[in-house]
Amino acid sequence: MVLFCFLDSRGTLTYMKFVIVGLGNPGEEYEHTRHNAGRLAVDAFEKVNEFGGFQVDKKTKSDSSKGSIGKHTATLLLPNTFMNKSGSAVKELVTSIKAAERLVVVYDDIDLPFGKIKLAFGRGSGGHKGVESIIRAVKTKDFIRIRIGVAPTTPSGKIKKPSGEQKVYDYLLGEFKKKEMDELKKIFKTTSEALTSIVIDGRAKATNTFNTK
Repeated sequence: MVLFCFLDSRGTLTYMKFVIVGLGNPGEEYEHTRHNAGRLAVDAFEKVNEFGGFQVDKKTKSDSSKGSIGKHTATLLLPNTFMNKSGSAVKELVTSIKAAERLVVVYDDIDLPFGKIKLAFGRGSGGHKGVESIIRAVKTKDFIRIRIGVAPTTPSGKIKKPSGEQKVYDYLLGEFKKKEMDELKKIFKTTSEALTSIVIDGRAKATNTFNTK
């Protein structure tokens, strides 16, 4: 079953347009930092789906790419604003509460262990400045999120989160280690599968599938 489609007044099946946003900071110095996990994941998704590359979009102040996922269309955005201004890019395309239901935001989460992926809908920002900015800009928290865990773990798999605001900040703006970069390929593959499932199968089914992995 496709969730995001409906019959119009003529009985025609209409497919929906999604906006998928990868959060991060622009610039080469931030490219491979942990805080850019969402941006890297959406960039990888674009390549897998062969959308044709990103182009600078002045309207959204983003790198933008458009393509099809199944019978649906999607616009991918990599905001070229800094993280805490991400909402200014998103609000140019998400102009209603209804449209926000087809907004998917992919971002790093230091409250999840490295490599863990969680889907969510309608929750708060969890202290993530990029998500906070988007909530303010689109005037709702009712949009889909894919959280990518970046927290360090002990050998037993327990989260070993840095203590103190400055240490957290430094950790997030630190680059992924070589071993982590190798593991990211698998993580981004799963993220791409989750994005495809959200669009084709619907949010509920995608959440049930990927939150149990």
